[in-house]
Amino acid sequence: MTRQFAGTPLPDLQFRDPAGKVLDLGATDGPVLLNLWATWCGPCVREMPQLDALAGELEGEVRVITVSQDIRGAELVTPFFARGGYQRLEPWLDPDTALSAQLTPEGALPLTILFDASGKEVLRVMGVYDWGSPDAAKLVKDALKPA
Repeated sequence: MTRQFAGTPLPDLQFRDPAGKVLDLGATDGPVLLNLWATWCGPCVREMPQLDALAGELEGEVRVITVSQDIRGAELVTPFFARGGYQRLEPWLDPDTALSAQLTPEGALPLTILFDASGKEVLRVMGVYDWGSPDAAKLVKDALKPA
């Protein structure tokens, strides 16, 4: 967990889901917990149900956005989401891995970044984290409190 990139702006990129719905990341309102993941990444797969539950816990306070870095996009993500039965996460796709290129040039996944309501990075978690722990929601909420 690091704050070394604090202040970095939320990337102004657009993503689509398998149905063609568009997410304009730079235009999202309020705080965002952005997770980069892939179906081939074991730790990422383990985090997804935890992030789905966390999204419910933070509903109305922080939007949890997961963006797949699978180059085969919907071909892999659609069945993955169907099997997972996620209630709150949406299957955003980044088959060109634009987010990875911008946020983690070394390609390390999972990567989860908290952005405040003004779109500035607050906290970054590189690698696996137990988003299902009682401390996870507290970590996010505390990180967003004014200093």
